[in-house]
Parts: sequence; C-alpha cells; structure tokens
Amino acid sequence: MTADAMDVVITRVGAQGDGMAMSDGAPLFVPFTLAGERVRVSRNGDRTRVEAVLEASSDRVAPVCQHFGRCGGCALQHMAPALYASWKREQVVAAFKSRGIEADVAPLVVPDGLRRRAVFTARRSDDGMQIGFHEAQSHDLIDLAECPVLEPRIVEVLPGMKRLLKPLVSRRGEARVSVTMTAAGLDVALSGIEKTLSLALRTELAKDATDLGLARISVEGDPVYEALPPFLVFGGIEVPLPPGIFIQAVGAAESAMARLVTEGLGKVKTVADLFAGIGALTFPIAARAKVLAVDSDASAIAALAQGVRKGSGIKPVTTLVRDLFREPLSTLELNEHDAVVFDPPRAGAEAQAKSLARSKVKTVVAVSCNPATLARDARILIDGGYKMGMVTPIDQFHYAPHIEAVTVFKR
Repeated sequence: MTADAMDVVITRVGAQGDGMAMSDGAPLFVPFTLAGERVRVSRNGDRTRVEAVLEASSDRVAPVCQHFGRCGGCALQHMAPALYASWKREQVVAAFKSRGIEADVAPLVVPDGLRRRAVFTARRSDDGMQIGFHEAQSHDLIDLAECPVLEPRIVEVLPGMKRLLKPLVSRRGEARVSVTMTAAGLDVALSGIEKTLSLALRTELAKDATDLGLARISVEGDPVYEALPPFLVFGGIEVPLPPGIFIQAVGAAESAMARLVTEGLGKVKTVADLFAGIGALTFPIAARAKVLAVDSDASAIAALAQGVRKGSGIKPVTTLVRDLFREPLSTLELNEHDAVVFDPPRAGAEAQAKSLARSKVKTVVAVSCNPATLARDARILIDGGYKMGMVTPIDQFHYAPHIEAVTVFKR
C-alpha cells in the first residue's frame, strides 16, 4: 500500500453516483464504487481514485465501454440494471422527502433510444487533433473511440471531424463541438474558434462538410455550410433547428415525456406551455388544445412559430418571448388557461410556481431534469392548494446520475 492510500468501506451511493465512505470522521466520495464494497483509494487534494476493489459487490457488472472509469461522461456503468433502476428512483423519492413530501414515485421508465446530441471538446496538441469528453475530475481529454450511449452516426463522424477542425483550432487551442442528429442529417455547431474564417477556409470547410455528409456546419452561430436545413418533428410537425439550439437528448425520452404530459392534461381547451423551447411539448399538446408557448430564447420561439405556420391539423398556437425567471406569468395571465405545463432548466421554476400557487389554474403538469428543484416547486404548489399525482422518473441520460421526471398537480 502506498503512503497516500487507504482502505475504506462504501456505505452508500450518493446523488451524483459516487460511493460514500467515512475517513477521519468526514465523508469521502469515491467514484465508480457500490455500497458494501471494500476498496483501496488514493487521494490527491479533493480528488479520490480507486486503486483496487478488494471486496466487490454482487451488483458490480462489467462496463460496456472501454473508456469507462476515465471518461467523465458516465458514472454508473458498473451498476447492475436492477440496482441502477432502483437507485435512480430512490433519488427522486429522497428529493421529495427532503421537502416533506411523501411522493408516489413510479418505477423508472427507460426509453429504448440513444442520445441524438452531444457536446465534445476538440483540442490540438503535438500528437494531433483530439475530440471527445473530459476525463472524470480532470481537464485531460479522452480521445473518443466509442460511446455506447450515442447514436452511432455521431461517433462515426468524429475521425472526419478531426480533419475538418485541424485548420480551425490553434496549437494548444480548444474548441466546443456540438453535434445533433436531426431528421435532415448531422448538424454541427462550433464555438471557441479563434481563427478568422477567410474565403479559402470557408471553401475548405464546405468541402469537408460535404465529404462527411453533414446537413449543416455553423461557426460561432454563423451557418458556413448547409446542404439541408436541419429540422425535427414534434407531433407530426416539422420544426427547423437554429444553430446550437437546445433539444432533448433522446428522442424516445422526449416522446415518453410528451405522452405523460398529454395524458396528464386530459380534456382541456387552452394550455400555457412555459419554457417551451422549440415546441417538443407544444405540438403534441396542440393536437388537442389551443396553446400559448412561452420561452426566453427568441430563436427557439421563432423556430416554433415557423413550425406553426407551415404545419396543419393543430389547434391555434400563439408565441411569446419572455424571461419567466424574471417575469413569470401573472395570476391574471395564468387564469386565462385551463392548464399549464412547465419544463424549466435545472434551476426549476420557483417564481412561476409561486404565481401558479395563487392562480385558479386547475391542472399543472411539471416536467423537470432536476428532482431537487422539482420537489421545491412541488412544495410551493402543494402549499398553494394543489394535490400532486404520481411522479414518473425517466432515464434519458443512461449511466449518468441525471434524472428527468413528470408529475401532475390538480386543484
């Protein structure tokens, strides 16, 4: 045993997927471990690394990716499926308990689909171009050779992306590469590019993009090349994608959320869809009800509105650009609707929940990527007179600690 190594017993797995042990009366977080395991660890400042698993849990399984344990993208490939599903569900239960809510939490829904978007780091070094994810607890980069959670086409294009990026990234420089699988093909958005795009460089980029079969490539929001306008389909409606726009990572998870939302709404005539983005929930709702779609991102709302203009067979949809964190819909505005749906970023919808708690809206459907803020917002709604139904957790980010959830509130 080296001087800085110690043997510890993992007592439980924490909310971020790290095993937890005690050392000198203080908690020690140990990645890639399971409850009941005895492991040898070393410490370097705040970082802890497993040197050896001395006694393995019966729930430990072989990882499905060669990069697991180094790549910071996945935290839980070593956990058996049954334990994994139970652990994710329990994170939702615990989040609500922390707010004094005994939630009825359904079993974890695991959609059958791979991630259609990824954000990579590209770096140029003496050894050439690298593209991939950062190592866990490190600034070092994993030069990605495989990724079982991504659509195969995204991984297949990475070697060609290195050639495309080489003239754009300065030596020792670093760029951000967002790749999205759309209905028209791969949409690539680059940022952190310091070099000026001359006509010659733009021509070279267009040629490389053509060779790779990309639908579009954008640099710092500027579409440099477009073979086909990228779009996605929501509720049967084609919606264009602005460069670098947020979308749900897994199409099958998005469909599961839309189904739960529309079922939760029931028969309603008018719905406010808050934090609507480009309309992943708006259009399925609009198949049965009039919708007001609100979001702070003007480009997302413009894309949603374009989908409305070109679509058919849906109820009227109106759009509004508004920062709901700073200016939530008032009770008077909310009371114009039979129901409200909100799907905010990780920070949740605290200000909007407070306004809803004072409103007369009969049905609220909450979609969340953060059980902690969902539970906080649920507490506000419950204290305001709503009754919460079943909470359904959805495993959109397989092998990662992140959890989506959908629940319905009724007056």
